[in-house]
Amino acid sequence: MLGQTIKWVALGAGIAALAGCGDTLGEQAIIGGGAGAAGAVVTDGDPIVGAAVGAAANVAYCQRYPSRC
Repeated sequence: MLGQTIKWVALGAGIAALAGCGDTLGEQAIIGGGAGAAGAVVTDGDPIVGAAVGAAANVAYCQRYPSRC
């Protein structure tokens, strides 16, 4: 039970990290990749895939909505 709670808290922290999108394309990719990898580890997924998805998602979001980043 405690382990599951820790996983969800860590996942929430990773998602919250996306709120600081980054100012440059590289920063956006690094922040998104880190959050994606952390989320994958927490949910027992593949961290490489998580990093790729997180990086792509954060870059796409920040490029589409720059005023929100």
